[in-house]
Amino acid sequence: MLTVLLELLKDGRSRTVEMLAEELDTTADDIRRQLEYLERIGAVRKVAFPSGKSCGSCSGCDGGGGCKGCMPDNAEANIGDIWEVCR
Repeated sequence: MLTVLLELLKDGRSRTVEMLAEELDTTADDIRRQLEYLERIGAVRKVAFPSGKSCGSCSGCDGGGGCKGCMPDNAEANIGDIWEVCR
């Protein structure tokens, strides 16, 4: 099942843990455990959300309190964890 999870993560689509669990016919807790294992072995990494930092690539970036041009205030509270496959 780990290889199938990795393939899903590689396809570029955004999915919640719950969506991954449904696709893989398992539980969200199981997906979280698999992601933690994959992170420990270096296959995936959790992406740090740049809260309070400027993205540096749009005109809304002020470099101090977050990128107002890229997202609304407190948007990071609704995003959840983001994982990427290490290549």
